[in-house]
Amino acid sequence: MSRMKVNHTVVTEFILLGLSSDPAQQILLFSLVLLTYLLTLVGNLAIMTLICVDRCLQTPMYFLLGNLSFIEICYTSSTVPKMLWNLVSGDRTISFTGCALQMYFFVTLGGTECVLLSAMAYDRYAAICHPLRYTVLMSQPTCKGLLTVSWTVGNFNSIINTALVFSLDFCNSNQIQHFFCDIPPLLHLSCSDTRLSKLVTFTVSGCGITMSFFLTLLSYIFIIFTVLKIRTSQGRIKAFSTCASHLTVVSIFYGTIIFTYLTPSSSHSTELEQLVSVLYAIITPLLNPLIYSFRNKDVQSALRRLFGTNT
Repeated sequence: MSRMKVNHTVVTEFILLGLSSDPAQQILLFSLVLLTYLLTLVGNLAIMTLICVDRCLQTPMYFLLGNLSFIEICYTSSTVPKMLWNLVSGDRTISFTGCALQMYFFVTLGGTECVLLSAMAYDRYAAICHPLRYTVLMSQPTCKGLLTVSWTVGNFNSIINTALVFSLDFCNSNQIQHFFCDIPPLLHLSCSDTRLSKLVTFTVSGCGITMSFFLTLLSYIFIIFTVLKIRTSQGRIKAFSTCASHLTVVSIFYGTIIFTYLTPSSSHSTELEQLVSVLYAIITPLLNPLIYSFRNKDVQSALRRLFGTNT
């Protein structure tokens, strides 16, 4: 659908081309994405429930983890249900407003998670480097403040990027080479001069990602120096083990986000962009509860207490 304006067609809705146009592949995609989405919801809801009902998990670390699980549920829900509907119905259209809202929520949640992961790194720094002052450094007001900062940065980043992208002109072509409304494919689609938009997007998103990554890295530098001072190898392994899950999550998240938003779009293909997007938009929210929680001894103990088992 379109309207005429100044002798050219202005787009009023978009078509999400998705990952494949092959009907057989679409059936397989629908099944796999639906299964992944349901497992993501179950895994993250289980983590949130455990943290709420088990007093032993009501600590700063798990307070932040519970909020991470909440963000993951919202994050994947901002794109996957629409993708599933497109696959099952064959209707791939999304309104101009719907596309803008999808981008706003997706970028907000991604930015919030980025800062929250830095807060979780700070939590590990406080626990390992200053164990006697941990309760002071990670007090309840501090935890709430870190969460507020995370959501504020995420919203600020998203408002600027969404407003900037949707102030551009989209003429004639309305086919998005993606399965959701993301910044790079929409910049490709615009018929406006996008140089300023790309610069602002790179600067705003880059500052948020780079600052969060730097703070996370700084926390781990201090952690490494502290752990190396531990005399016994068993003590060093135990200290590092408390960070292993967070490091895994951080590596996956930052690797995919930096590839998508901070590398030149001309350096990689559309197919590779979509593959990486699947990783951070669909797979990572599923992996986080598995990597970060279910291999955690505290969570395993909480599960045993919840179900009344001692094994």
